[in-house]
Formats: sequence, C-alpha cells, structure tokens
Amino acid sequence: MLGVPFALVWVVLGLSCILAGKVNKHKPWIETSYHGVITENMDTVLLDPPLVALDKDAPVPYAGEICAFKIHGQEAPFEAVVLNRTSGEGVLRAKGPVDCETQKEYTFIIQAYDCGAEASGASWKKSHKAVVHIQVDDVNEFSPVFREPMYHASAMEGKIYDSILQVEAWDQDCSPQYSQICNYDIVTSNTPFAIDRNGNIRNTERLSYDKKQRYKVMVTAFDCGQKRATESVAVHIDVKPVCKPGWQGWNKQVDYEPGTGSKQLFPKMHLETCDGPLSAVRAMVELQTSHIGKGCDRETYSEKSMQKLCGAASGSTDLLPAPSISTNWTASLLTDSGRDSDLIFNFDGRQAANVPEQVVPQNLTDQFTIATWMKHGPSPGLRAEKETLLCNSDKTEMNRHHYSLYVHNCRLVFLLRRDFTQVDTFRPAEFHWKLEQICDKEWHYYVINVEFPAVTLFVDGVTYEPYLVTDDWPIHPSSIDTQLTVGACWQGGEVSTPRFTQFFRGSLSGLTIRPGRIETQKVISCLQACKEGLDIHSLESLGKDIKFHFNPAQSVLVMEGEDLESVNTAMAKVSYINSRQFPTAGLRQLHITTTVQCFGEDICISIPDIKALVMVLPPSEPRITIAGSDQLVRPAADLRGAMGVAPFKELRITSTVTKGDGVPFSAVVKLPGVLEAMHNLDYCDVLVIGEELNPEQESLEIHHSSLMGKHLDATNSTSGISIYGVDSMAHYEEALRQVRYRNWRPATLSNRRFRLTCSELNGRYTSNEFNLEVSLVHNAAPVEHVNHMAVQSQYMRSVHHPLMVHSVNSHISAATVVVVICIAALVCIVVLGIYRLHSTHQDSSKSEEDEAKDPEMDWDDSTLTITVNPMEVRGHYTKEFPEKAYSRSSGLARG
Repeated sequence: MLGVPFALVWVVLGLSCILAGKVNKHKPWIETSYHGVITENMDTVLLDPPLVALDKDAPVPYAGEICAFKIHGQEAPFEAVVLNRTSGEGVLRAKGPVDCETQKEYTFIIQAYDCGAEASGASWKKSHKAVVHIQVDDVNEFSPVFREPMYHASAMEGKIYDSILQVEAWDQDCSPQYSQICNYDIVTSNTPFAIDRNGNIRNTERLSYDKKQRYKVMVTAFDCGQKRATESVAVHIDVKPVCKPGWQGWNKQVDYEPGTGSKQLFPKMHLETCDGPLSAVRAMVELQTSHIGKGCDRETYSEKSMQKLCGAASGSTDLLPAPSISTNWTASLLTDSGRDSDLIFNFDGRQAANVPEQVVPQNLTDQFTIATWMKHGPSPGLRAEKETLLCNSDKTEMNRHHYSLYVHNCRLVFLLRRDFTQVDTFRPAEFHWKLEQICDKEWHYYVINVEFPAVTLFVDGVTYEPYLVTDDWPIHPSSIDTQLTVGACWQGGEVSTPRFTQFFRGSLSGLTIRPGRIETQKVISCLQACKEGLDIHSLESLGKDIKFHFNPAQSVLVMEGEDLESVNTAMAKVSYINSRQFPTAGLRQLHITTTVQCFGEDICISIPDIKALVMVLPPSEPRITIAGSDQLVRPAADLRGAMGVAPFKELRITSTVTKGDGVPFSAVVKLPGVLEAMHNLDYCDVLVIGEELNPEQESLEIHHSSLMGKHLDATNSTSGISIYGVDSMAHYEEALRQVRYRNWRPATLSNRRFRLTCSELNGRYTSNEFNLEVSLVHNAAPVEHVNHMAVQSQYMRSVHHPLMVHSVNSHISAATVVVVICIAALVCIVVLGIYRLHSTHQDSSKSEEDEAKDPEMDWDDSTLTITVNPMEVRGHYTKEFPEKAYSRSSGLARG
C-alpha cells in the first residue's frame, strides 16, 4: 500500500522536470517609480511605495519567488536587499554614510529578479525597470559663520539711520531649514544700536562725536534651527562729526619753557572748509596779555634803569619812586609790587602825595617831557569830575594851576599856563585828547612832549595830536610858592583849610618829568616795548602769496591768503616768543578770528573763533652770591692817603641756579647739579652800618671815570653809595672794586662797617647781605678774614711784604736783624722825643697853624702807643683808640 504513493510522487517530480521550461512563464512585477527619503548619516531609506516584487508564477517554487533587486546607473551608493523571497518584500539602504551637503538627491533604476525555474537559478526572469528618486534629509550639524571677519562702518553724528551697514552670515547645512539664517542679535549691551533679522544695523538714538567717536559692537547669528554662531563678529562704527567749518588739529594749551626762543603754537592746525570753493582767507591771531604786569611782559627794572638802558637823556625826575628814607613822600600811597617787583601805585580817589620842593624841577623851559604808565576806567556818576595825575599849583593864598595833567570824561587834558615873564600874549594853554585807551581799564604808556607852543602825545609809541587846543592869558607873576602834587591837586588858597582836590582813580607807574629835553620816538618805543609777543617761525619759508601784518606790540598778527594750503602752512608757523631772561610765569590767552570769502560772495562760511592758552612756565630762579674778605685792616696812612682804601677790591659776584630741565640763560657747570648763571644786575647798594659818615673827616665814593663805558650811574650820601643801571655782573664787580673809603682823621676811627647787597629786576632777585669791616692796624700785622658764605674768592694781598723764612738759620738771622732794628728804632724815638720837646717851646704858634691846615695829622700824644711788628721789614706806628659801637638803619636813593 505504501509503495504506491511513493511511486506517484516520483512520477510527478519527473513530469515536473520535463515540463520546467513551461512552468516559469511570468516576469516579476514592481512599481514603475519609487520615492524615498534617507536622513544623512543614516543607512535606511524610507520608500513610498514600499519595495515589493510580485510574480504570477507563485506559488510555484523558484519561478514564483523573488531572489534579488538590482540597481543600475549613477553609481548610486545604495543597495536593495530581499527580505522575503516568497512575499517579494525588499529594503533599500545606503552602502555608507550619505552627506546631504555633498548630494541632496539620488535617482537610479531598480529591477526585481525571480529565482528562475529551479534551484540553480536557471531561466530566471527580471521585471521591468522602475525609477527610484531618493532625497537626503539634512541634519543641523553646522553653525552659522559670518562672511567677514570684521565689519567697519561710519555714521554722521546727529542723524538717525535706517541701516548703517548690513552683516551677513551663512550655514553649510544643505536644507533650507538649517542653512538659512533666521535671526541676528547684538551681544554688546547698552549700545545705541539695533539689528533686524536681515542683519541691518541701525542707530536707536542720535550719535554725538563729542560724546564718543567710535563704537565696537559684537553681533551673533542664528539659523532656522536656532543653532547659534560659534563666534560673534566685531562691528566698528566710527562717528563722524558733522562737517563744521573751522580750525582743526590744535591744542587748547601750549607750554612755553623760558629761554627756548620762538615756539610754534599750532604746528598741526588746518582749516576745514567742507569742500567749499574759497577765494580768500583772513585770520587774525591775538595774544591777550593785559593781566601781565603793565599790559604785557616787560622788563621790571626801575624807571631810571630803563631810561638808561634805552639811551634816554639824563636829568629826569622820578615823581613816584619806591618809598625809602630819602623818597618818603610815596610811603602813604597804596602800592602793588606783587607783580615781579613791578612797582605800581593804586589811587582810589582818597590818596595823593606832595612832592618835596627840593625834588621838583624848578625851571621847566619851552622843552620838557612828562611820561607815565596809566591804567584808568570810566569815572562813576553821570557827571564825572576831573581826575588829576599831576598838578603844580599855588601853595598858599591863591588857587592857580601852573601846569597839570588830568582826565575828564575819558579825555586826557594837559594844562600849561605860562608866566608873564615868559610871554605876554594870548597863547595855547589847554590841550585835549579823546582816545579809547584812556578809559579801557588797560595799561598804556603816555608821553607828552612839550615844544611850546606845540604839544604831542604818544600812547604806546603811537603819535596823537590834540583834537582841541584852548588859549588863555599867562599867569601874573607873584612870590607865591608852588606845590607839585601826584594823584590830586593841592588847593592852598581860597579855602578855609588847604586840602587835596580832584583826586585820581586808577593806577600809575613810572611818572617822570625831564626838563629841557623832549623824548625821541626811538626811546619811547624802547621804554614801552613788550618782551613777549607773536612771531613767525622760519619767516623765509613763508609762501609768497601770504600777506601778514603785526601791530607795534606784536600782540596781533593778521594773515591773508587765497590758497587754503598756503594759509594752513602759514598758520602752522605762528609762534610765541618771550625774550625776557626771567619772564613772568602764568597763562596768556590766544584768540583767533577767521573770515572766509567765496567766489562772487562776500562771506560764505562762518568759521568759529578759537580760544587757546599759552602757559609760560616759571623760570629757574638765580641765587646771587657776594663773596670776599669780610675784614680789612689797614694802617692809618693808607686811610689818610689821597685815594684811601678799596674795601671791595677782591670782591666776587656769582649767580647760580639748580640744574633743571630748562635754564633760561647761558650757564656754566660749576658743581654737579649747579650751574653758574650769566645775567644782569640793576643796582648794588653799599650801606653804612652804625653811625652815618662824617663828611668833615671821611668819605665813601667812586670816581666817575670808573663808570665810563658802562650803563651805570652812582649816587652817594652819608648813608652809603648806590650804583645802579642795567649791566653785567662783571661790570658791577669792576665798579664796586673802585669804590674808595677815605678817612683823613683815622685816629678817631674804631672801625667802620659796610653792608653790600645787589639786585636783579628791581629787587625780584636779591643777593646775600655781604658785611665788611674796615679797621686800623693795632698790635698785629694786617689780618684778613675770608667770608665763607658762598663761593670762595681770592685772598686780598697785603700792601706790605713780610719776610720769607724757610729754615732754622733764616729764623735766627731774622731775629738778630729784628733786635738790631728795634734797638736802633728805640734810639731814634728817644732822640725824636728830645727834639720835639725842645721845638715845642719855640714853634708852638707855627705848629698850631700847620695843624689847622692839615687836619689829617691831628695826633694825640697822650694816648700814643708805639708798636713794632717783628714780622715786617719796617716797623709801623699805629694809634689805639677805644672802640665805639653804632647802630643805624638807612636807605639809599638811586638817582
């Protein structure tokens, strides 16, 4: 029974093999197209529709089964795998990583293959070709990156912008979602800027160049997947000032080192015209120094010294000298000497001074000069009164003004009434000038030159003729004395109580009268010349098309030019100079005004004024030192001699400064850190300490020939001697060494002490007080003590010649000689005494006459002491007197 079924099976199988070619008669079937998606860096492809192949030969084994899928074309990095041969399901996957940034899409052909007619795969059939389109899905793996490493932009101040600049970032991702930049952001906080999603940066408020000239803003970016840029980018925004015409590139303050000469004030300055077409530029530079001294930095020597220095004729009288014992009429006036020893008298309408009669010039001829510095402002009140600077009026009984100088309603008036003895006709008497300078509250130098009947006024060196001259009759002669007054007018008559009237309100300095001469224009210019001013550095290199002009004081400079570059070059050469060795330190103001002309227009651009400062640094102060022997011992014969003795013969004057960055004068290195300075002096005073000189028996003087060839004068009195004038220290040394002290009655002298002081710039810098004592030889040889206060000077040489001994033998021989000489001298003295006793009875009357003729030989025998000095070749006779001490305080008047 079992044998039959097995037999049937083998029969069926046999028949199947025979009929195999006819069994696999159908091709597999797949879709005509597929769409797939794969995420980059993944391997599985999601296909739509799914990959399934069908075969109508199913369920016939092999012929109805799917054995493979094959991909054709483009070398696609994919493979198709059969998951189930019976159902025909398959899968499409990547052979390796797929990068969207490399390729976003793939298209290729796929075919399905059945398993054939038998297990060997023979007689297989393939499906039709289907198109597969695969899209690679992006992954947000990249951050945004800015296209520029840094951004620069500029914005004009005061303007609101929609966009100052645009920044741009990009992303390497392939998909729009991740490759597009969806947002930008400003990282920097508290900035007046904002940014939109397109990268446009705008300002949220008006920018100010003065507030901030440059901004740095950090910006970041985000892609649409909100991935932030790993590095922010810097955006620099420069704020540009609104183009304002004006000078640029100048400093508000310039420091000036004394002694450095001419210094450029605006070396980098240029004029910005905002590209306007110009035809001409005019610039005026003004140096304002009205607060310095008397209007600017001038030499502060005394008026006498300045006149000598400027070559003025001698004979002027200083009516406002510095107060002293001999010039005490100015002691009650208000003074302001705090400006580097520049003596200024302030009058407030209540002070005046009567000039002593012995000082007043008694004979003003038809030619004379009145000069003064004056600072004056408008008078208070609606009806101003006369303000008198100088007045010569009747001292008593009457109230006649002989000559006066006064201010009335901002007019300067000079009154000159002649005497009938000089002229007896109706003649010019009042001369009026109306000038702005009189009431501008600034210092000006006024000089009135009188060449009667002509009167000329100079103000700061500029000539002015009177606008009004009134005539009057001469004054009738009388025996009434006159009184010269400064600061008011003296009314001695026609009032119950004599008093001052017409008080002056203002400041005066250097008021002088010079009779018999008028001042020259050259001297006037010298006396009022400023030592500081504007200058042009390297004038020869100035463009030929530049026109320039200085005012007389060089405080105002005007420049004109048609070419802007030439004007800029010229203005860069404008300099400040101060020729004083010791200038007044402090600030000076600079004011620049500019006008610009355009073609066909008068003024087209408005240029703002410039205000700057010049700071004059303090000069190194000199230390003036007087050194030498402080004791001079001389025999009586030397003091009685025709020339007397020279107390300051070995005097030495030096000046030193501590070494610094700048030394405002020539100097020589003396010690480490110390320099010897070379500068002038303006006076040296030798004062007598103790009792004043007795003119009947002693004098202190200097011969006029010793001052020849020098800018020096000298005055002396019983208080001492003053040498004055602006001259070098060497000339002062020479002059002081020629000062002679003589005493033709030395027997009455115990000692005579002197004190020497020197000055530069009218007391601004003074020396040490050098004290010297002159005394007679007593029991010792002339002894000299050296003053070790400062620099050591040479010892003064003795007028005698001591023996030079160098060995024991020379000492013994010298002693023997001295003993012999002493014995011989003693014998001579005894003989002389006997002879004198004998002659006394015979020649007493003759002796009295001789003594009267020669007071220098007034000997007092009762106190005579004879001393022999063993160290001298000859013995010297000296008289010893009890010493007397004196104390006195005195001052000297120079000129």
